[in-house]
Amino acid sequence: MRLTIQTDYALRMLMFLAIQGEGRSSIREISTAYGISENHLMKITQRLAAAGYIDALRGRNGGLRLGREAASIRVGEVVREVEPDFALVECFGASNQCPITPACVLKRALDEARKAFLAVLDQYTVASLVAQPRRLRTALAIST
Repeated sequence: MRLTIQTDYALRMLMFLAIQGEGRSSIREISTAYGISENHLMKITQRLAAAGYIDALRGRNGGLRLGREAASIRVGEVVREVEPDFALVECFGASNQCPITPACVLKRALDEARKAFLAVLDQYTVASLVAQPRRLRTALAIST
């Protein structure tokens, strides 16, 4: 299974904000730290803010911070929110044309694997991803 770049960036953004604590950060700061596009981050910011994961405040004293405690944000929950779908193969989709669908066990096996994948991600929170903030700050060149 492969996650989209949006999910990758969403998780990285949440991690960045978690190590920043109550302080606000800009999209530019996050973009610079990770070396990724501000435009991509703006789209992701809107989605995460709408879902309540981040608090986005515009204006001079604005910026981004987590909208919930990092310990309450499960990684699997974020992945489900950001990923467009989990149609691993054609038969998961509405326009399934696979001729072996009625006799195939593959769909069940892949569905079990998908559920197991998400169950593992549900065991992690954003707080657990940033359990070593000093190392992350160093890696991202963030001063305290």
